[in-house]
This record gives sequence, structure tokens and C-alpha cells, in this order.
Amino acid sequence: MSSRSVAVIGAGWAGCSAAVELAQAGYKVTLLEAARTLGGRARRVDTDRAQLDNGQHILLGAYSEALRLMKLTGVDREQALLTLPLQMRYPPDTNGMDFVAPALPLPAPLHLLAALLKAKGLTREDKLSLARFSTAARWMGWRLNTDCSVSELLERFDQTERLTRLMWRPLCLAALNTPPERASAQVFLNVLRDSLGAKRRASDMLLPRADLSKLFPEAAAAHVDAHGGSVRCGAKVQAIHSIESRLWQLDISGSAVGGTWSTYFSGVVIATGASQAATLLHDIAAQDTSQLCSQLTAFEPEAITTVYLQYDAGLRLELPFYALQDDPYSHHYGQFVFDRGQLDASQAGLLAVIISASGPAAAQPQELLAEAVAVQLAVDFQRPELGRPAWFKVITEKRATYACTPGLVRPDNATGLPGLVLAGDYTAGDYPATLESAVRSGVAAARLLQRNTVQ
Repeated sequence: MSSRSVAVIGAGWAGCSAAVELAQAGYKVTLLEAARTLGGRARRVDTDRAQLDNGQHILLGAYSEALRLMKLTGVDREQALLTLPLQMRYPPDTNGMDFVAPALPLPAPLHLLAALLKAKGLTREDKLSLARFSTAARWMGWRLNTDCSVSELLERFDQTERLTRLMWRPLCLAALNTPPERASAQVFLNVLRDSLGAKRRASDMLLPRADLSKLFPEAAAAHVDAHGGSVRCGAKVQAIHSIESRLWQLDISGSAVGGTWSTYFSGVVIATGASQAATLLHDIAAQDTSQLCSQLTAFEPEAITTVYLQYDAGLRLELPFYALQDDPYSHHYGQFVFDRGQLDASQAGLLAVIISASGPAAAQPQELLAEAVAVQLAVDFQRPELGRPAWFKVITEKRATYACTPGLVRPDNATGLPGLVLAGDYTAGDYPATLESAVRSGVAAARLLQRNTVQ
């Protein structure tokens, strides 16, 4: 153990980002992960059918920190991500809409105006409604004096029912994983600021071609190894002990360490989920962390369910992904469908249907949910063969995110304890629980730790 020996607990996107930043700064990093697979709540899953992701993610061109660290760790953006202009496109003949930002690099808000002029499926009233909202939000600097729900915000700006149903609701669910009636309007505006309100390249949608573990976490682990650190999967931190206020002892168990092991570090990044972080902090002797622990345990989890449907390898949708009109009362649960074969040739014929804020849907028996989603696709695309997949796999991440509600208070990276910091998508920041939020938090935690540890 040296003054530049640090531990990162948790190898999700936040922990991997913190580990890369610290390794790059010359620290000897030990990255500890309780699971066997890197990535946390955005990872690869080995199933009895295939290697799948535990959820489908979309990055944005505005995700500057995620893209920077991916480049730093040797990830080829062109190979790893499919870049598409901002869009909201529904299957033809479903009474949906077709909204696509222009390919030309127009400055904001001209790219939005051009998309509106070309948009199909929206009435003149719908288009004026969207333009009015965007103009008013820009004039306000994308800031609210008092936070409210997204539904209240849309009502305040007289958004049409059709535009709300076809654009604002699915965008809110996709970005915040919280229904509009409970979602924070301010956080929603932050997301819109960097998509609809930003330059066109910032609003680009980036679809992962590689699995989520390979996309960044595994490259991050290799970067840590290459800089003299170590990565241990199957290593669960059971407890943290403060030694004379400037040294930290970790008690670790698991197959990776051959039982139980204790070691010392000058600094520690807790990059687990919020509830696990609270457990570790609560047990630190002689330190009052009760207020922080209460804050960490107050988050309300929200689930995301992905329904994978495998068809004949020759099956292909016209576009890489479509929006779907969800209506649980009609057993239409899916909100977006992705043609995985257009992202990864080895997954030809595999469709991934996303259900955000999926608590009610996930309560259904998996067979019934998969059948309902397959029928929804068959009806929406008017392709009967979509109702008969060869096999299905339903993956629900029960604690995928937290409910991003109005006025939600999120903790800082600092814990108030020297050399001990937090990293996670739940820490204070502009974005909801996204990959970019996790990465930014990891970077912030690493930089804070650098200032606080003995040099």
C-alpha cells in the first residue's frame, strides 16, 4: 500500500470511469467487482439462448465524457456505435409520426425547424405546439424557477394530446425511466437542452453495436491493467474501516480472493448502487453517516424490461429501431423496438423490445408478456410472422434506475470522510440515471479523490 494506492468498489460505468481517470493520473488502482461480468446495470448477460444485454441503451452525441473515455481506452467509435440523426419514427400505417433531424449540420434551432417542416403524421397544430415549447424553453434558458412534473410542464405550454402521446411521453420514458406524471420537468429540460436544443451532432443518437460490457467496461479494465492496476471480479467488499482517518481497510470476500481478504488503501471510491453504498457507509465505525445513508436509501427504484424475440435470420426491419405506441390497457407494452441484426450481424433476426418504467409489465408471467409484445409487433408492422418467434427471453433489471421525480435531492460525490468518495448515476448532476450521468459522476469522484488523497 502506498499513498497512491486506491480502490474502486464496483465496476459499473461509474466505477470503470473513476478507475480509468485515476489510472491515467498515475494511481495504482484496484477495481473490485462482486459479479463475474463488468458493467453493473449496463452489462452483458449470458443466457441459455445467447449472449444478450440486460437492456438496450441509446447514447447521444452530447455524451462528451462517455465518448472521451471510450476513445481514451481504445474503443473505435465508428465500429462500436451506429450513429443516427435524432428521430422519432413509428411503423408505417400505425397513425404514428415520422420525425427525423436533417443530415446537414444545421445550428440549433434550425435543425429542429427543418425536422418539423419535414415531419409526417403531425398536424399543423402539433408542429406549432412543438415550436412554441422549444422557443419558450430556449428563452427560459432551459431552467424552471420551481420544479414540477413533466405532465404539468406540458400542460403549461399547451402541448397537444397527439404530440404528447407520440413524442414527449416516449422521450420522457426513454430518458428518465419515469412516467411523465411523476417525472422531473427540470431534468427533462436538461435532456432536451442537449438534444433538441443543441447542435445537430450533439443530438445524434448512438446505438451500441457491441455488447454493453465490451462497449466500455472491458476496455476500461484493460486500461487499468495496462497502467499497473488490477481488476478483480467475484470480489465483494463486505466492510470498510477507517484507520486513523487517512487510511482505509477493506474486508473482501469471494472466489477471486480465495475466501476472505483485508487490505489497505489511501483512497476509496464507492461506485456501487445507492443502497449498497448506504450499507457500506452505515457500518463505518465512529463516523456519523446517518444523514447520507438516509439520502441514499430514499431512492425509489424503477425497472426496465427488455423482451428479446428471435426470428429467422433473414428477418429484417426497414430501420434499425422504431418507436411503438404503448397502451397497457390493450396489452401493448413495448415502447421501442431495435433490430439487433442491423447493429451486430451475429444477431440477425433478433429484435429487442424495450419497456421503460416496467413495473406493471414485469409483473406479468414472462410467457404472456413475450406473447403480447410479439402480437403488438405483428399488428404494428402488419407482418404476421412477427407473432411467431422461434424463442424469446425476457430480462428485467428491477433496479435499473431510480424514479427521477421533481425536486429529488441527490447526494454529492463527497462523503465528508477524507479519502472516501461516491460515484454513481444517482449523485448530483444535470442528467437522470443514464450512462453519461454515471460516467460524469465517476470522473468527478476520481478528481475529488485526487485532491483529497496524500500525494
